[in-house]
Amino acid sequence: MLDQLPSAIREQFDVLLPQLLAGGVNFLTAIIILIAGFWFAGRVRVWTMQGLGRWPTMDEMLLNFFGTIARYLVLTFTILAVLAKFGVQTASLIAVLGAAGLAVGLALQGTLSNVAAGVMLLIFRPFRAGHYVEAGGVAGTVKQLSLFTTELATPDNVQIIVPNSQVWGQAITNYTYHPQRRLDMTFGISYSDNIGKAMEIIRGELEADERCLKEPEPFIGVINLGDSSVDIVTRVWVNNADYWPAKFDLTRRVKERFDENGITIPFPVRTVYNTAAAD
Repeated sequence: MLDQLPSAIREQFDVLLPQLLAGGVNFLTAIIILIAGFWFAGRVRVWTMQGLGRWPTMDEMLLNFFGTIARYLVLTFTILAVLAKFGVQTASLIAVLGAAGLAVGLALQGTLSNVAAGVMLLIFRPFRAGHYVEAGGVAGTVKQLSLFTTELATPDNVQIIVPNSQVWGQAITNYTYHPQRRLDMTFGISYSDNIGKAMEIIRGELEADERCLKEPEPFIGVINLGDSSVDIVTRVWVNNADYWPAKFDLTRRVKERFDENGITIPFPVRTVYNTAAAD
């Protein structure tokens, strides 16, 4: 069929055919590089996390962070290799991207501040994965720290995504940082009740509960004379994992011992006078 074409068309075809074949080969090669690059980026992320995971001081939050960084680096080199197959001068492209990156950086200062805040959080380590913290105006268990955000989970397992700049820019309260935590409880008794007896009941419950630490020594004292009650404060140290279970159980048991020993927990009473009926 080619022999039947005019000579001018055959000459053009002879010129275009090698170019089309070369372009097709470059296109297929670029597709292969792209697929292999995405696969290799995922593997590098896994290998990085596995390698760093051998260190005893490395927690899951840092593993995810460095694994993500390694993946993005591989993807960057993959994109540059694909562009090189199409004849794009990567050196000049990097210069152009650098200039464009400066302009984009000025326009996206908030986003870049999240990256900078994420780096600062990694350096100073105010919390780790699994810690219960209050940061950025919200509270929850830390799940992971990424380049831009910190993921928390509330006690009822609701996901909260907080920008890193918001976390780093505000006070961070870490409830899990120290292994022990002080448990404060206040019990109100009637003015007619025996204060010493009520304090002995509370002390007995603290001594009977193995979760209450002996050191530092528990403290029991009258903290306030309220409008309708004498308030007794109880301060005892417990392990972090025992904080809420000990609080719930001690509150219930002290109330039951008060009832058994005639100690009353008063409640405010309001007297309303009907002045119209008196007239």
